[in-house]
Amino acid sequence: QVQLVESGGGLVQPGGSLILSCVASGSIFKVNSMGWYRQVPGKQRELVASIPDSGRTNYADSVKGRFTISGDGAKKTIYLQMNSPKSEDTAVYYCNAELMNTARTVYNAWGQGTQVTVSS
Repeated sequence: QVQLVESGGGLVQPGGSLILSCVASGSIFKVNSMGWYRQVPGKQRELVASIPDSGRTNYADSVKGRFTISGDGAKKTIYLQMNSPKSEDTAVYYCNAELMNTARTVYNAWGQGTQVTVSS
């Protein structure tokens, strides 16, 4: 089994900063990519940022220049540095990993989600 555990969510003021972390553990053979998604009630889950094993990052237009995704491959951990958040960034943030487990099965794994609320 594979587990993704997020941490770092909470309340942040507009213009402040917050860091989310996600650690992958379990029967992992290889991680192809990891990323952050977010979802608000009534809307589809959307990609925020991703980082494949090549290291080439990808961002949603709405967060470019404000959020930074980074990773530590050896620790199977990714981070999301959220600078100058806006109220519209309020959402549940989910960690995602496309990986191959030790049975050589490729699939997507999801974390349980962490709430981020941007408010003064």
